Amino acid sequence: MSVAKKDYKRITTKSLIEMKSHGEKISMLTAYDYTMAKIVDTAGIDVILVGDSASNVMAGHETTLPITLDQMIYHASSVVRATERALVVVDLPFGSYQSDPKEALRSAIRIMKESGGHAVKLEGGKEIKESIKKILNAGIPVMGHLGLTPQSIYKFGTYSVRAKEDEEAEKLIEDAKMLEKIGCFGVVLEKIPADLAKKVAESISIPVIGIGAGGGVDGQVLVIHDMLGMNNEFSPRFLRRYLNLYEAMTGAISQYVTDVKASDFPNEKEQY
Repeated sequence: MSVAKKDYKRITTKSLIEMKSHGEKISMLTAYDYTMAKIVDTAGIDVILVGDSASNVMAGHETTLPITLDQMIYHASSVVRATERALVVVDLPFGSYQSDPKEALRSAIRIMKESGGHAVKLEGGKEIKESIKKILNAGIPVMGHLGLTPQSIYKFGTYSVRAKEDEEAEKLIEDAKMLEKIGCFGVVLEKIPADLAKKVAESISIPVIGIGAGGGVDGQVLVIHDMLGMNNEFSPRFLRRYLNLYEAMTGAISQYVTDVKASDFPNEKEQY
């Protein structure tokens, strides 16, 4: 059964909660620069996540840990300048909020003031509850992130599916309810069993966005470089590639090299 979509000129946190209440799925993708964000926004995406995954796809780091707050602000500023419709959510990077609530608030304020982002996202549950409350009390919207939390990769030791055991699953449900109770407008669930993700989405009134969490949630998020096939080395089960830009781009660049070497480019029509 199709759901009638409301025409939102600008997506807000309130819009997302309305979408969930009306049964409309929420679309979310990452972007890290002006040009890509302009394309993503024009295509009608609901939420753009300026993810700390920029550490991987933009800077080539093995994990998300090395990216700094200054770098996140740079990427977020570029995205915000390109965006007219989508809600822009910015990741607080590792080390910018875990130590104490005051530092978390300072980090969130810097992102909001210096980038113009619309909300921040933090990884974790009750262990960062006070930091989240501090940020919310300042009037800054917060999106939670549970399940596989990449900033804790060295704690987990693996990127495998989380919350398969009952104890961890129960904690995840409790954390999701806690995030709703203290005022978060949504939560990302990463790489957890589909049945558990559906249960979480049905147990809270705020939107649940999944990545590797099945179709029973309120929306989906992917990394733009993955879904466009720019990264041909990453092939998890949850990823659907909508294009193979790696092949298209390498082919185009190879042809350019050939044309330059053969003095075929520029031709007479391509010069002044």
